[in-house]
Amino acid sequence: MILPIVAYGHPVLRKVAADIKEDYPALQKFIEDMWETMYASSGVGLAAPQVNKDIRLFVIDTEQMFHNMEEEEKGKYPDAPGQKKVFINAHIAELDGEEWLYNEGCLSIPKIREDIKRCEMVTLKYVDENFQSHKKTFHGLTARVILHEYDHIEGKLFIDHITPLKRKLMKGKLDDISKGKINVDYKMLFPKK
Repeated sequence: MILPIVAYGHPVLRKVAADIKEDYPALQKFIEDMWETMYASSGVGLAAPQVNKDIRLFVIDTEQMFHNMEEEEKGKYPDAPGQKKVFINAHIAELDGEEWLYNEGCLSIPKIREDIKRCEMVTLKYVDENFQSHKKTFHGLTARVILHEYDHIEGKLFIDHITPLKRKLMKGKLDDISKGKINVDYKMLFPKK
């Protein structure tokens, strides 16, 4: 089932999400719905708060990013050909490497993109969809997508990484998104509509 994506301004996007237990109700169905929603909205990652659940769960698929890249561009990233994963109860163990800029967008903040600095490596402790524990280091674009989705479960948005002046300049656009004054080709839930 395709779930509506929560738009900027909804309080769930600013909550620190909670860890869940293995017996979380209908977890496997929810994960299936997350994948379906992410693909239907042409995303490469999706966090539970973006579909109105304040739990520490997100999915990523950077394989599709690499699939759509030119061969010479793929060579720039150490994580090619990408990964498709479910992260539950994720917590950062370590950030490492140089910070680098990349143009990011967000399904909850449609039609706004900004160059965002993030570390090139992240080590995460998490459990997968079968509640198997992992501690793994991710690099490049996969690390970036993970850090973007991780921000969501921490109540942060990618626009929190830009200057206050830039945020002030986009206030009108952000208000329009909250009010539903935007055309998108996926289902959204607007807080002020």
